[in-house]
Amino acid sequence: MERPLRGRDYPGSYAELRAWFPDDEACRDYLEWLRWPDGFACPHCGRGGWRTGDGRWSCAGCARRTSATAGTIFDGTRTPSTVWFAAGWYMTSQKNGISALGLQRVLGLGSYQTAWAMLHRYRRAMVRPGRDRLSGRVEVDEVLIGGLTPGRKGRQIGAKALVEVAVEQLERGFGRCRMVVIADAGSATLRRFLVDHVDDGSTVISDGWQGYRSAATSPYRHERYVVGVPERSHQLLPGVHRVASLVKRWLLGTHQGGIAVTHLQDYLDEFTFRFNRRTSRARGLLFFRLLEQAATTDPVRYRDLVVTPGAGNRNAHPPGQKRIGPDTLALPPRPTLAQHDPLTRRPALRWIPLQRCINPSRASLFIP
Repeated sequence: MERPLRGRDYPGSYAELRAWFPDDEACRDYLEWLRWPDGFACPHCGRGGWRTGDGRWSCAGCARRTSATAGTIFDGTRTPSTVWFAAGWYMTSQKNGISALGLQRVLGLGSYQTAWAMLHRYRRAMVRPGRDRLSGRVEVDEVLIGGLTPGRKGRQIGAKALVEVAVEQLERGFGRCRMVVIADAGSATLRRFLVDHVDDGSTVISDGWQGYRSAATSPYRHERYVVGVPERSHQLLPGVHRVASLVKRWLLGTHQGGIAVTHLQDYLDEFTFRFNRRTSRARGLLFFRLLEQAATTDPVRYRDLVVTPGAGNRNAHPPGQKRIGPDTLALPPRPTLAQHDPLTRRPALRWIPLQRCINPSRASLFIP
């Protein structure tokens, strides 16, 4: 969708978010609209179909059944859709995002791994396939994420991560950016980065590093500045150093610097997603774009996210206990004044049937 409108295509505030999506059924209906705006189309054969009694769709051609979450990042998840939508809103509504621990606390999730995996699945959806490359005058340079390593000079990585940064220069300010973790600063690596992220005919602005001599050849125009004093590098390449400073501050502030190098690219993709949309006046538009891309992104399994699959089995739930997913946010309303005991002025005890509880093992028969 090219130009979505606030109030029609996406909520503009958190109050509208709760009004639009009071339960999981409303969330799934919204995902169906994002995935099939012109009506249901089977992901296997492309034909239409009809809705079955269990809420899924049955294809008229191949007779396969599918749902709004099948084949997306929500595929196979036991987390309610209301929790997913709230996590997406917290992730995009603030310029600093949210950490996994903060998401666990604000949504009342019982597992840190659940919050961490949700955010990482959203980060995988923030990279849109076939997105436009940078154009015009583009600054490029490498930065070290994590600080300098003692005993190493220049572009020697050491135990840190080397990140290639590209930022568009505008007449006033800066445009979009791209950031990619690279293995080295060789000419072949830099050339591959330029081909993937900078449009043909653009002007590449770099420092005096020799690797850019052969990397920024045709079809690019190359402007090379030799930085005699390191302290002046921010004056010749202000966009790259501004973006690098912002991402380092974000990693230290929101995530307390506790980012593993193996997951750094996912965090850079999240920062790029928000930075390139920083001029949007409607924060709900970022939420809309995130869900729009999440509805078309292939499933991401937990074993694909962790570096050492199976390492978390040491902290598994005790034998004999069944794993319980997080509760939905579609909870019963707060008791009104008429439901209070007239003598004690405290909420009267009410009977809640077990079938109304998402997780009966967690629910209490009497709640205030």
